[in-house]
Amino acid sequence: MLEIEVAVAKVAHHGSGESGDTLEMIERPGGGFSFVLIDGEGTGRGAKTLSNLLATRAITLLKDGARDGAVARAVHDYLYTYRAGQVAATLNILSVDYQSGKICMSRNNPAPFFVITPQGLHSYSEPSTPIGLQPMTRPNITELPVEPYTYIVVFTDGLTRAGERYGEDLALGNFLSGWPAAAGRSASELTEELLRRALELDRGEPADDMSILTMAVLPRPATLKVRRLRASLPFEAPVGPAPDVRAADADEG
Repeated sequence: MLEIEVAVAKVAHHGSGESGDTLEMIERPGGGFSFVLIDGEGTGRGAKTLSNLLATRAITLLKDGARDGAVARAVHDYLYTYRAGQVAATLNILSVDYQSGKICMSRNNPAPFFVITPQGLHSYSEPSTPIGLQPMTRPNITELPVEPYTYIVVFTDGLTRAGERYGEDLALGNFLSGWPAAAGRSASELTEELLRRALELDRGEPADDMSILTMAVLPRPATLKVRRLRASLPFEAPVGPAPDVRAADADEG
C-alpha cells in the first residue's frame, strides 16, 4: 500500500506579524485532495487579505468539481478584473486525484517546483507568470504518476531569496539532489530541513514570507485506511484584557 504524506511550514517576513502567504486544503468531490498555495503581492495584512480572498475562491471552485487548470484561470480572471491588472499573486494547486490516479500541479509561479525520485531530481522550471497582471494568463500544468519514493516540493519565493541579503545562496537544487529518496524519510523531515537551512541563511530573520509544501508518496504496510492530519501553530495571547464574548453576544441578541 502507498501512503501520501504532506507537510507544510510557513513563516512570516521578519518584523511582520502576519504572512502574506495562504495555504488551504480541500477534499476533492471525486476522491483525493488539493492544496492551494497563494503568495499575495507585498507582505503583511494587505497581502494576507488578498491571498485569503483568492484561496477562498479557488477552494470553492475545487469543491464544486472544477478542474485545476480551470480553477487557476478563473482565479486569475477574478484578480485581473477586481484589481484592474495592477496587483499580482502567485498560485500553486497541488492535487492528488483518485479518479485519474495522478498527481497534478497547476502553477502560476516564476519559482519552479521540484520532484525527487530514486532516479534523481527533476526541476519543473518552465516560464510561468503570476496571476492578475496579463489578461490571458494560463497555468503550467504537470501530471505525475503516483509512485513510491516520490517527493514533490513546492514553495513561495521567500525560500529562494533566503540568504540573498548576505550574499549567500540556498543552492536549493544541490540540496534536494542529495536527498535520499529511497530511504523513505517523511515529508515533514524534508520540509523542516529546508526551513532550517533557509532560516540559518537569513540569520533567523526571514527577508520575505516563506512557505514550503512537501508531498511524499511512500510504501507502507497494509493496515486500516486511517487518514490523519496534524498541525502545529504558534499563538500569541493578545495584550490587555480579553473582550467579554458572552456580553457581546447578549448585546447582539
